[in-house]
Amino acid sequence: MSRAKDIFDDVQGLVFGIVMTSLGVVFLKAAGLVTGQLAGLSVLVSMATPLPFGLVFFCVNLPFYLLAWRRRGAGFTLRTLISVAGISLLSPLLGDLITFHQLPVPLAGVLAGCCCSIGLIALFRHKASAGGIGIFGLYLQETRGIPAGWVQMALDLLIFTGALFVIAPDKLVWSLLGALIMNLLIAWNFRLPKVQEA
Repeated sequence: MSRAKDIFDDVQGLVFGIVMTSLGVVFLKAAGLVTGQLAGLSVLVSMATPLPFGLVFFCVNLPFYLLAWRRRGAGFTLRTLISVAGISLLSPLLGDLITFHQLPVPLAGVLAGCCCSIGLIALFRHKASAGGIGIFGLYLQETRGIPAGWVQMALDLLIFTGALFVIAPDKLVWSLLGALIMNLLIAWNFRLPKVQEA
């Protein structure tokens, strides 16, 4: 019975994390904003090329699964793969289903930051991540005690530097605000206990 409860807890947590993170991506795409992490890199690539966000997001995460497998184990890697695939499929689907009569750009940045932070915290709590930089952030938090949110914020600066060449300066400002909100909420609200995966 306990095993069934653990499975249910993980499934509902992963589904919730996938839905909230995907909703955050919908706000970003609708307002022409970007975010940090590999999701932000994927949004940038999808803006600059004909490649869809979902395909880019799934592919850029592939190299990080080896680190996940070696450092966190098969269970974490499988849950992360499921999460990345879920976000890759759900975010464009939600984007097609949801339309906004009015969506002020500043509000989109704030809502994206809030939704993505909630989604990522849910994934982290259920021993998964949204891939790439999240895996690296969790690794540094476990091994060096550096909060994952701060790690992501530092790496996000590199991605936003690239965004200077793709989006307008005002949208970059609101994108930065959304990413700042997301990373601060993760840093303030998430503490990862050391776990051992089989």
